[in-house]
Amino acid sequence: MYRIAVCVAAALFAIASQPCSAQQYPTKPIRILVGPGPDALARVYGQKFTEAWGQQVVIDQRPGAGGTIAAEMVAKAPPDAYTLLLATGSYTINASLQQQSYDLVRDFSPISLLGTVPFILVVHPAVPAKSVAELIQLAKAKPGQINYASAGNGTPPHLAGEMLKMMTGISIVHVPYKGAAQGLTDVMAGQIQMMFAVGPVGIPQVQSGKVRGLAVSTAKRSRIVPDLPTVAESGVPGFEVVGWNGLLAPAGSPKTALAKLHGEIAKVTALPDMQSRIVGLGFEAVSSKPEEFSAFIRVDIARWTKVIKEARVKID
Repeated sequence: MYRIAVCVAAALFAIASQPCSAQQYPTKPIRILVGPGPDALARVYGQKFTEAWGQQVVIDQRPGAGGTIAAEMVAKAPPDAYTLLLATGSYTINASLQQQSYDLVRDFSPISLLGTVPFILVVHPAVPAKSVAELIQLAKAKPGQINYASAGNGTPPHLAGEMLKMMTGISIVHVPYKGAAQGLTDVMAGQIQMMFAVGPVGIPQVQSGKVRGLAVSTAKRSRIVPDLPTVAESGVPGFEVVGWNGLLAPAGSPKTALAKLHGEIAKVTALPDMQSRIVGLGFEAVSSKPEEFSAFIRVDIARWTKVIKEARVKID
């Protein structure tokens, strides 16, 4: 009887200690690795985590190799949710372009989306097209004579242009640059006719009149530029390209820790001042359940796999 009582007591103690363990996370600093793209949302949410839990959040930028370095470090980190990855659309594109040393679906536990951002289809003001429909008509009348800029082969602006070609049958010429800013500069100068410019970079130029905004790439209109229609509603149904930021943890991280991270993200994202702050950074604030984020990643990979295969996209 004594042994049975001891075993029962030990089992009850183990069960009782689990909620306490969940409440204790985090007990040490959290590191968020950032690959390609800005670290703005990592810093905004990292600050909120620190305020809520009293633990420092370290932002570690590792942009090399298109994000592969950052992703590998997180995939190989201890599965304890203390090392996180600020993932972006570059990762789903990379997963579609070529085999990586990690598997974006298998090797990570999704926590939540943090924000999405549209790409703005812009043209130089001298281009005689004031809508997507007029641009398509112009491109069909002048096949191979309209150039579009991108931030390089395999980047979202490049693949958005390829998607537009596939879905409309137009013939436009891709001109890759080493970065989005350089490409947009040549569009503003009239050297290149058009580009899918990421929102935070393109919107100020649209507002200043240096380029003409025709549409946003997302499925729904953006609250950042609500007056611009979507490409889909402008005559290309089904067109959707979305930039995004989200948090991933190593696969196998404790569910209690992931739930605590997700819960804090959901709570602070709903705050009006947080919404305004994120919009000010050029993003739309989003929080999603882990399973929703997982589905989002799978859909994005499938989308880019189709475009890359049909357009025969190759990286340098």
